[in-house]
Amino acid sequence: MAALPPPSPYAATALPGPGGALADVGLTVGGRTWHLAGRGGGQAERDRALAAMAAVAAVPGGGLPVFVGAGLGAGIRAVREISAGPIFVCDREAAIDAATGLRAALAGDAGIHFFDDPDPARAAARVADAARAASFAALAVIAHPVYARLDPGWYGGVTAGLRAYAAFRDRVAYPKFASRQAPARVLLLSRPYFLYREIEAALARLGLPWRRVATGSGQTGEEGVVAAILAAVAEFQPDFALTVNHLGLDREGRLTDLFASLGLPLASWFVDSPRLILHDYAALASKRTMVFSYDADALPALQDLGFVHTAWLPLATDPDRFRPLAGAAGPHPWRARASFVGASMVPQAGEALGKLAPYPLLAAHLPGAAAGFAASPEKSARAFLAAHPACAGPFAALPTAEARLDAELALTWEATRRYRLACVRGLLPFSPLIAGDAAWETALPGAGRDWRRLPELHYYDELPGFYPRSDVNLNCTSLQMKGAVNQRVFDVPAAGGFVLTDAREQLAALFEPGREMAVYADPAEIPDMVRHYLAHPGARARLAEAGRARVLAEHTYDRRLLRLVAAMKKAFGCVPKAW
Repeated sequence: MAALPPPSPYAATALPGPGGALADVGLTVGGRTWHLAGRGGGQAERDRALAAMAAVAAVPGGGLPVFVGAGLGAGIRAVREISAGPIFVCDREAAIDAATGLRAALAGDAGIHFFDDPDPARAAARVADAARAASFAALAVIAHPVYARLDPGWYGGVTAGLRAYAAFRDRVAYPKFASRQAPARVLLLSRPYFLYREIEAALARLGLPWRRVATGSGQTGEEGVVAAILAAVAEFQPDFALTVNHLGLDREGRLTDLFASLGLPLASWFVDSPRLILHDYAALASKRTMVFSYDADALPALQDLGFVHTAWLPLATDPDRFRPLAGAAGPHPWRARASFVGASMVPQAGEALGKLAPYPLLAAHLPGAAAGFAASPEKSARAFLAAHPACAGPFAALPTAEARLDAELALTWEATRRYRLACVRGLLPFSPLIAGDAAWETALPGAGRDWRRLPELHYYDELPGFYPRSDVNLNCTSLQMKGAVNQRVFDVPAAGGFVLTDAREQLAALFEPGREMAVYADPAEIPDMVRHYLAHPGARARLAEAGRARVLAEHTYDRRLLRLVAAMKKAFGCVPKAW
């Protein structure tokens, strides 16, 4: 920035009126005398201030008064008579203030803020920051004409900065979803996570305009992220913002408040347990946020957290990535009659149980409780622990919310470990191929074993080629989602493979069990069902083909994004300006 021209040197003298009260300030500038109050005196200052406030009175929430030059203070006092809100004064004239004594007189009013930064752009930016924090409030700029003559560089710079804020505010004040015909414009809050690739590809295929804003991988809500979002909103003018699992949002709610102040609706699609993610987030239930959950059972709890807009949005697949593979029946190291892809859950359960070491009574009873939870119709780990005869007391006595969450995780992961082990054991008579962590080596029989293990497979690069090479792909769902379905029930059929999955309540709303999906109700059924389908390749093929047809028709990410956009448009269509 170029150096500012020096202000004109002057002397200021208080001029009392009848009765001794301050009536004006005489300014001696270059041998000439100016009058601060001018012909109208203090009344002119009052009139100027009240006119500026009236000009923004129709704006929701009114406007923030900003005085560019304090003058005699008559205008400031007039605004204070009609408004209890903050008042901003950009003024660095020490000589005038010495004559008026205004700052000292107003020092008791904590709502009056003086800005005198040497850099006028910084002074204006501080006012703009306060206006943005107040839901992008309008500014009622009250410029004293004498100050721009005394120091045109500084007061002109302040005024230019305030105008820039007003222009930016106008750019982000556009109505959202204003046209029913125009495609929705999506601002994607991007972080490293597998689902973002699918969302971006689906948006591109659907022809929906979108813009990515990277929110990093550490703490969020900092100025760099805020600035990037503001720039994208002003330039791209999205209809709503989209995140996955609340990724990119800060726990304190700064970004949620920012979207609310912009009048920009926010969609958050949870593809993992909302409870495990939101337990340590506060004040994020904005009325302009819609939460989508892959698990319909999570919706009541989300509503209890204050989210007004919620919807069920299951997982899906990308058929451009998962598709039938030519020659899948031929020789290959991955070729198998039966297979399972997934974690043993041994490390996860061990780590979670280890966190309960300070609570030995609960830790002692929890493994037994986990066996019961796996078989119980109760979906909530918290509710199960609270009602369990041996665990209820120790669980209620835990000192913190974090400790209670650790107990829920320990129950869930240990129950999942036991359940998954029971399911995979049902594959052992068929020389299965198991792709997962090294803990499977100790979890399953070692001596004389007739099964193979692969290291964990990369979702994008390897799984699309793995599923078609197994005659039977076993699926057993994590117990963090007792009623929901996981990714595998969509990916395997899309790849042309056959999947044998466990019964889940929400599965029946997505597929027709027995015609489009082979389903077992208990791990004990797995060996007989695998034996049956290995012996009847025609039945396998019919189920795989019917399942794939249903997936392509209803369960792609394109379909999910269309549903999400339609729900956002219905909830927030023609959203009015926030100011």
